[in-house]
Amino acid sequence: MSIACNSLPHIGCKLCQSHHKSLFGVLSDKEQTVVDNAKTCTKYKKGQVLFHEGTRPMGVFCVSTGRVKVYRMGLDGKEQIIKISAAGDLLGYKALISDQHYLLSAEALEDCLVCFIPKDDFLELLKPGSDFYMNLLKAVCEEHGVIASKITEMAQLSVRQRLALSLLMLNDTYGLEQDMIGEIQINLSREDLANIVGTATESLIRLLNEFKKDGLIETHGRKIEVKNKEGLLLASKR
Repeated sequence: MSIACNSLPHIGCKLCQSHHKSLFGVLSDKEQTVVDNAKTCTKYKKGQVLFHEGTRPMGVFCVSTGRVKVYRMGLDGKEQIIKISAAGDLLGYKALISDQHYLLSAEALEDCLVCFIPKDDFLELLKPGSDFYMNLLKAVCEEHGVIASKITEMAQLSVRQRLALSLLMLNDTYGLEQDMIGEIQINLSREDLANIVGTATESLIRLLNEFKKDGLIETHGRKIEVKNKEGLLLASKR
């Protein structure tokens, strides 16, 4: 689903709350000015697509606030969610650098503020040996390794094990939110979580109920609170 998004006056990168998490955090003042002058900041509503699989990249996206799911469509027409991106994450740079069409799509999981840096301005920052260049290269290698490891590991696990492992990963790395008493909660629709795990929504709901009965999680509407990390870790191994 695509919903109209709103362009906003851009915020200087150094004033962004996620600046310290972003690859742009290592830029010099001069390079930062180039980015600030070139970028546009856009508010995406939940369900708004940042870019579609198969289209050509015109620049890169940096998430300022909110969460974005990165996915591809399987042969069965179902989404295969590859990762959840949060504040500070850079999206679309691999397709841009390799001069290929997007192999994945990106969609706002909730209202997000995302900055867009045009292709030429982004490529201007890629000076071999610079801190930004080296950090970007490291990010590419790490992400490739994580995805390859996830695909290999998940393929060998049962659905129950995949769900337990996914909940642990989401609890640690997904853009999590804290409620009034400070409890960490995973805020995903059951369909999206099923697409991460790689199972039918009905099977996911049944397993979540089992985990709840076992005292591993609590649910609050669509939100999931991990109550027993050790128990989930054990469930992911058997």
